[in-house]
Amino acid sequence: MSKRTQGEPETAKYKEKCNSIIAISPRIRYAGIINKFGRTRAGSLRKGVTPLLNPDEARNEYFIEATRSQLRKSLEKSIGKTEYSHTENERVRIVAIPTGDHFYYITIDKDTSASDLASIIEKTRKMI
Repeated sequence: MSKRTQGEPETAKYKEKCNSIIAISPRIRYAGIINKFGRTRAGSLRKGVTPLLNPDEARNEYFIEATRSQLRKSLEKSIGKTEYSHTENERVRIVAIPTGDHFYYITIDKDTSASDLASIIEKTRKMI
C-alpha cells in the first residue's frame, strides 16, 4: 500500500471536518486544515464563493500562517497556548486555530459582526 493510499482516509476525515465548519455559518467562506509546514491537508470553499487568492498566493499565505503559528509555540511557556489568532484584512477576516501538529484556517466575510465572529470561533473550537 502506498503512502498516498494510506493518507486518503485521513484526508476524507479532514475534508468532512472542513465541510462541518463551513456549515456553522453562511459567513464562513473557506475552511482548511494546514500542517505545520503550510501544506494543505484538506479544504473546502463555500459554494458560490470566489476565492480571493490565486493558488500561489494561497500557498504563500498558508506558509506564512504556519510560520507564525510555529513562532507562537516558542512563547507558550511564558504566555500559554494559543487558543486562536484573528487577522483583520480589508476584504476578509482570517481565523487560525492550532490543534496539535496542524491548524484550522478559516476565512470569514469582512462584514461579519463581532458577536457572529465570536460565535463562529466558539462553535469551531468545540467541534475540533
